[in-house]
Amino acid sequence: MEFKKISFLFFMMVAMNCLIAQKEIDSSSYYYRAILTPQTSEHLPLGIQYYKKRLELHKKQNDTTHTISDLRLLAIGEFKIGNIYDSETYIVEALQLVRANSFADTLVNAKIGLYNQLGRIYRSQLNIDEAMKAFNEALGVAPTIRDSIVPLNNKANIFKDLEKYDDAAKIYAFLAEKSRILNDSLQWALALDNLGAVQSQLKDDGALDNLIKAKEIRQNKNYLTGLYSSFKNLSYYFKDAGNDITSKSYADSAYFVAQNINSTTYTLDALSLYLQQSTDPKIAAYKKLKDSMEIAKTITENKNAYAKYNLAEEQKKTEASNLLREIERRKRIQYQALVSIATVLLFASFFVYRYRYKKMKVEEVYKTESRISKKVHDEVANDMYKVIASLELDGENKEATLDKLEKIYLKTRNISKETGDIDVDSNFGMDLNDMLLGYKNQKVSLVTVNLNKIHWEKYSSLKKVGIYRVLQELMTNMRKHSKATSVAISFEGKKKKLQIKYSDNGIGCTLKKTSGLQNAENRIHSLDGKISFETSPGNGFKATILV
Repeated sequence: MEFKKISFLFFMMVAMNCLIAQKEIDSSSYYYRAILTPQTSEHLPLGIQYYKKRLELHKKQNDTTHTISDLRLLAIGEFKIGNIYDSETYIVEALQLVRANSFADTLVNAKIGLYNQLGRIYRSQLNIDEAMKAFNEALGVAPTIRDSIVPLNNKANIFKDLEKYDDAAKIYAFLAEKSRILNDSLQWALALDNLGAVQSQLKDDGALDNLIKAKEIRQNKNYLTGLYSSFKNLSYYFKDAGNDITSKSYADSAYFVAQNINSTTYTLDALSLYLQQSTDPKIAAYKKLKDSMEIAKTITENKNAYAKYNLAEEQKKTEASNLLREIERRKRIQYQALVSIATVLLFASFFVYRYRYKKMKVEEVYKTESRISKKVHDEVANDMYKVIASLELDGENKEATLDKLEKIYLKTRNISKETGDIDVDSNFGMDLNDMLLGYKNQKVSLVTVNLNKIHWEKYSSLKKVGIYRVLQELMTNMRKHSKATSVAISFEGKKKKLQIKYSDNGIGCTLKKTSGLQNAENRIHSLDGKISFETSPGNGFKATILV
């Protein structure tokens, strides 16, 4: 039994807490609608009073997000009842909080609303340039079409004020279509009402239909401030159409709604509608003079809190800009240094890779040649020698066969020499000289210039092998094809390079790269060197190597 009592008490406590929480939620929703869509004369004052209390509470709690929201709603409420400067003060305070917080990016909707409201304030103060700037600020942070509708509408209002009716009508028509698709009835009504107003100035036949449709939507929603605008625009429409009776009827309706809104600004504006009904020229002159004085007063008394805020912001921006420039300068230097280092490393890596790749290929060729040389010498030459030895035992009648076999042996020995191992260490210069002299005979003379002056230790093993093979290829080519009687080869060191010039007095030919010349060219290119050939029939053969 005791357990049931405790359970019942616990249930009642939870239920009470839920009811209190629900009441608070319902209360917040009620006052929120009272500010945005007031339907009775008490709504705006009650909403403003409620959000002033909330503002004090949220400031004490250091709740920045809710403080910004409270300031925004207070700015809207004060603007609607005509307290323009109080509205502006709330906006500026809210913008300062938005700018000061690191989580400003999460306050996109608040920023849109604040800049939009600020633009409306400037428009009411006839500060057109600042109004347009504020609406553009709102559009600049709006992520979607839905978020852009309100500031776009207010931007079109500026065009209407400037009597740029075509520009305004295009925007209003766009907004009317988008609002209808988005099923936003109040925004649709606003766009239709504004579109109808500018269409009436353009003498467009669709003006009245749009004005009536906007009024009907607002009546169904009991949206008082919007309904006031509809009655006012309809009064103007019928006055311009020469229908004074209907115009006055809508002026009466506007005055009735203004009183229900309980706003001095709306009431004064509604009373001015009656002045336009009069045909007395003195009253018309009075209205014109009064309007001019009001405009002058508004401009003179335009105590622009946002301008002061902008001045402070500009000073902060200047300081921040200088700091940012210095930071950017340092970052740029660091970035350039990193890019330079990365570029150097990239190129170095590329050249190292290319060098290693070429070195590997050259070494593979050299190893292959050595392997072929050994195989030819070990297998072919040795076998041939055995055949020769066996034939010698059979007598002299086989001299012709022996001569042929001797030639084969010499040929295989030469192949072995051409592809055999090369000593690239201490005796390279002597070995190279011996190889060249091996092509000298009674019919061919050979002259070498500066060969013994070259410091071969300066050059890599790969270069030495390449030079050896290329010169060997040129000498072999000379012996086989050129019928030369004289060969000259000069050597000259050029900084880190070696220049070799080859020339013979052979029959020459039309330059056509045979496999031998192609091999020579490939070898030199693999060492990042250059080789050129010069020949023609009857003019010998020349080659220049730089490696």
